[in-house]
Amino acid sequence: MELNLLEWVQLAVRWIHMITGIAWIGASFYFVWLDMNLTPPAKDGDKDKAGVGGELWAVHGGGFYEVQKYRLAPPEIPPVLHWFKYEAYFTWLSGFVLLSILYYFGADIYLIDRSIADISPDVAILIGLGSIFGGWIVYDLLCKSPLINNQAVFGVVLFLLLTAAAFGLSQVFSGRGAYIHVGAIMGTIMAANVLMIIIPGQRALVNAAKRGETPDPRPGLWAKQRSLHNNYFTLPVLFIMISSHYPMTFGNTYGWLLLAGISLVGVLVRHYFNLKNQGKAKQGFILLPIAFVLFFAIAIAAMPRGSSEPEQTVSFATAERIILDRCTSCHAASPTDENYDAPPKGVRLETPAQMAREKTRIRQQTVSTKTMPLGNVTNMTDEERKLLGWWIQQGASTAN
Repeated sequence: MELNLLEWVQLAVRWIHMITGIAWIGASFYFVWLDMNLTPPAKDGDKDKAGVGGELWAVHGGGFYEVQKYRLAPPEIPPVLHWFKYEAYFTWLSGFVLLSILYYFGADIYLIDRSIADISPDVAILIGLGSIFGGWIVYDLLCKSPLINNQAVFGVVLFLLLTAAAFGLSQVFSGRGAYIHVGAIMGTIMAANVLMIIIPGQRALVNAAKRGETPDPRPGLWAKQRSLHNNYFTLPVLFIMISSHYPMTFGNTYGWLLLAGISLVGVLVRHYFNLKNQGKAKQGFILLPIAFVLFFAIAIAAMPRGSSEPEQTVSFATAERIILDRCTSCHAASPTDENYDAPPKGVRLETPAQMAREKTRIRQQTVSTKTMPLGNVTNMTDEERKLLGWWIQQGASTAN
């Protein structure tokens, strides 16, 4: 009953995380698009003299919209001013709660892989939290360094630092644990940008305008800069959110490098759309085929190399014993593992027919990527994985 309730809590938090994340990313995409499509008003015209820096007309939902952006602030602050911040805050909060439930309370299952690093849950959690909040500190210092004056160099350095973080985390965590913490680093940077840079900058602008003072343009420029950084983080973060369904990524020996490559694909795609929003689609069009080729080059490189002929014939009795000893405690109608009250993803491995039916999943997740059993809690050996692979290669026959 307690486990079942916890799963419902996980579902609710994950759903909240998805809803608020969609709202946040949607707003981010829209406002970056809007900013890049603004047209300056006629010089010395009424709008230009009123301080309008750009304007845009759009049609949507059966009506026309006119949007204006002031260079600094309008002559008078309107009584109703819409702020965009709670989407970011609740996305981060729900994500952190979900991270805590799955990876910290369930550290032995999802976060720790003792074949990679034999560490205690307490140590793993401290490393995880340190990487998340340390990532923000390093990024913020980078933004305040001279590197920020050259966005291309800044982007390359930031990409290399995140890749280094992915490599380092992959040396202490399970593949899934490493991926989710890289995503948490980026998500924390994005949310902290909103909380500590973007909103304070906007608040300073509003307060100065209310006092009748000429606002300092620098906080607004910093906020715009951080908003653009957030825009480039979105697609890599979205990939990490779905990556847990694809063990051939995080379970690969070079999973950290795959993460870097696929994140680069996301950055290239995002950059193309940003160029397109500025009316530079032709100049940026080459980025799409580059991203396409890069993605499939990564996919091909990540594929398992052709396996050699089995060194011995493996009977079903041998394969069955391994599966029953190492897998069935979770994958049963009534799991004996205390962490589950139902078989994960509905996969059952109790009968010969079920074992043969799941041969592809067993080969991918247990033999090739070694992502199952989770955290290797049942201590499956490499020799046992090899025997299962040979049994499947020989046809996964259930006849002895």
